[in-house]
Amino acid sequence: MLSRVPDPLIIAASLGDPAGIGPELLCAAWVERKSAGLAPFFVVGSMAVLAGAAVARGLTVPMLAIDSPDQAASCFSDKLPVLDIGGIDYAPGQPSDGGAELAFRALEVATGIVRGGGAAALVTAPVAKSQLARVGFTQPGQTEYLAQRCGVSARNAVMMLAGPSLKVVPVTVHAALAEVPGMLNVELIRDRAMIAAAALVRDFGIAAPRLAVAGLNPHAGEDGRFGTEELTIIAPAIAELRAAGFDVVGPLPADGMFHPDARARYDLAICMYHDQALIPLKTLDFDEGVNVTLGLPIVRTSPDHGTAFPLTGTGQARAGATIAALRMAGECASRRLAAS
Repeated sequence: MLSRVPDPLIIAASLGDPAGIGPELLCAAWVERKSAGLAPFFVVGSMAVLAGAAVARGLTVPMLAIDSPDQAASCFSDKLPVLDIGGIDYAPGQPSDGGAELAFRALEVATGIVRGGGAAALVTAPVAKSQLARVGFTQPGQTEYLAQRCGVSARNAVMMLAGPSLKVVPVTVHAALAEVPGMLNVELIRDRAMIAAAALVRDFGIAAPRLAVAGLNPHAGEDGRFGTEELTIIAPAIAELRAAGFDVVGPLPADGMFHPDARARYDLAICMYHDQALIPLKTLDFDEGVNVTLGLPIVRTSPDHGTAFPLTGTGQARAGATIAALRMAGECASRRLAAS
């Protein structure tokens, strides 16, 4: 559990891969802090990297090295607070082992701060998973790492993608499509839906969440004609959720779930696999999509895009998702604080 809650509310942001677009987008978010209504945040990483990223993007971003998160709020209006953990030799757009080591250290330090109560939420900038693996990062991604650090089973750390138009949870995430049917079971669908519903209440202020559950097969199986997973797995999971008092509909044909009238009838779509969830989310909210990890004792968000190495320093990467991740982290943390 968190040992204390910072007052005023402060957010910790990890640098991400220094060769990617994360550092410049954090700088761009600070520039837009007032118009975007962002809570104070500080970056754990390298002041030299951030300064270089700001210059490459043509931004004026005064920075202040801080020794403690407590110093961030007082300077945030005039300077970007940076908890500097050391610089490296790096080239924008060119991932390296040194950059991955810095990204890993930044994630470690930022996570420890939030777990210890020094910041109210964690925002993680994008990393390159393959590069992290080269420097001893053993988890599939940042989500699994955070679950381990928080003492939560990876099964209970649920990925939600959220934007202004849509919220989705993929029941299975990074798996080959051929493996998905064998990974699905009643308990997995039920438990992820329950964790998601609880988070909608706690972190998003939705008192009575409405869930819509997608089928796996075309036409949601059409009574077994195109597959039986709806009959044998998904429908029984929905029955258990209803018996537990949740407002759930499904299994629904996925091709009809995401038009405007359909989206108005639910707060969250539970999808069976990665692309079933992310294609509609990215189509509707590409520049404002946020990856939220549910089921953790801390608030964690991340922009729903990768490192985009080819775009680094070109000025083409848009900051909307980073701004949305910072804003959502602050909103969720504020709700937790109000309820505590």
